Amino acid sequence: MNEQPDEQLRKEHRPEAVAKRIAGEPLQNYLRDFVYGSIDGCVTTFAVVSGVIGADLPVNVVVILGFANLFADGFSMAVSNYLGTRAEEQLLRRARRTEENHIDIIPEGEVEEIREIFRQKGFDGELLERVVKVITSDRRLWVETMLQDEWGLSLVGPNARKAAAVTFCAFVAVGFIPLLPFTFSLGKDISSAQLFAASSVLTGLAFFAVGALKSRFGVEHWFRAGAETLLLGGSAATVAYVVGVLLRGIG
Repeated sequence: MNEQPDEQLRKEHRPEAVAKRIAGEPLQNYLRDFVYGSIDGCVTTFAVVSGVIGADLPVNVVVILGFANLFADGFSMAVSNYLGTRAEEQLLRRARRTEENHIDIIPEGEVEEIREIFRQKGFDGELLERVVKVITSDRRLWVETMLQDEWGLSLVGPNARKAAAVTFCAFVAVGFIPLLPFTFSLGKDISSAQLFAASSVLTGLAFFAVGALKSRFGVEHWFRAGAETLLLGGSAATVAYVVGVLLRGIG
């Protein structure tokens, strides 16, 4: 039963397959941006729903404020993610220029830094000196080694535009779920309590689904990941509802 997966794994680790994979462009994972956008979209939109219902305001107010929040906050999050990712790119470029400058001005000091980095990795004696010589004979490799081991930077990061797009799409798509019952109830005689109950159930399912999906890319069990996301997201919504109830008489 296990021979076929094992054989596929062996094929993927043959020298030619490994060389091709390593030589290619590193795959970028936008899971963080998806989870970040979807959970925040669902939390903030349901917080609006909870606050409005808690304050006993009309259903159309839920829809108006909900959609305004959905697109305004979604765009704001996308812009913030874009700028944050761009800042990381700029930090990498600045660090690269710094290291290149140091190599030009005080190469012996930078050689010693490489020696110490690999000494701490367990290399010593003749092998350590050979490693230092190989790395410092290639300027690009030298700089990139310093960026990774001294600065702790990743040489390849996500595309800022793609990260922003994933965040915005996830925010709007998942954030729309709490508004579904209210949107499709306009013009119908359905009580706010019924709509809020339906919204709560859908939002809970959305939280759980996002958490369970996240677990597919990690080691956490899908049910535990879903339950954790449901608990944390539900807590934020509960706070908004309680605040809405407490402020019901203001105005």
